[in-house]
Amino acid sequence: MSRRQLVLSWSGGKDSALALQALRDDPNVEVAALLTSVTREYERISVHGVRRALLERQAEQLKLPLYTIELDPVTTNDAYESAFLSGLDRVRRELPDVRTIAFGDLFLADVRAYRERLLAPTDFEPSFPIWGLDTATLARKCVRDGFVARIVVVDTTQLDASFAGHPFDDALLDELPPTVDPCGERGEFHTFVSDGPGFEGPVEHEVGEIVLRDGRFAYCDLIPIIGR
Repeated sequence: MSRRQLVLSWSGGKDSALALQALRDDPNVEVAALLTSVTREYERISVHGVRRALLERQAEQLKLPLYTIELDPVTTNDAYESAFLSGLDRVRRELPDVRTIAFGDLFLADVRAYRERLLAPTDFEPSFPIWGLDTATLARKCVRDGFVARIVVVDTTQLDASFAGHPFDDALLDELPPTVDPCGERGEFHTFVSDGPGFEGPVEHEVGEIVLRDGRFAYCDLIPIIGR
């Protein structure tokens, strides 16, 4: 029996990596590509702020094609939805066997409902391979399984800015306040994964400066190391 092909909505962070791991462990499905929102002009992953060059290197190390949804620096929800649906049109043309989009969401019911609503008029269906898993257990599993990740964004209304740039490891998890979800599912923080299960090799980078934007979000810049 042929496996069901799907595309994974990819942020570059640990939840995406854990979703990819779960999907690749499922004998009934095959991940055909990654789909990522990128902000034009800045040339960075939307929300996470990671440089496009690092995203592209991730896809290379994961041996998966990369499709991008191109967004303007200042965008509306309608503009995002239009760009997302245009991205699906390209997937439909170039990957005709794909009719499923997987997401790394964990427990936010409103986010899941939004994705289901967005896909309802299309011929694509959503999949949530790590939905409902205990986030404390999942966070420890991420570390135990050997994923190498770093916090690249902190919402300073929920977590101290000093956590920006911190490796996602057991020490970090031990230090997180009890009000913060261990996977940052409520937007407390976002991560970038540079190595781990499924990677052919590490995504080499250096840690750059930390900048506060919009008076709220502390971004840690990651700088690609060329030639490695």
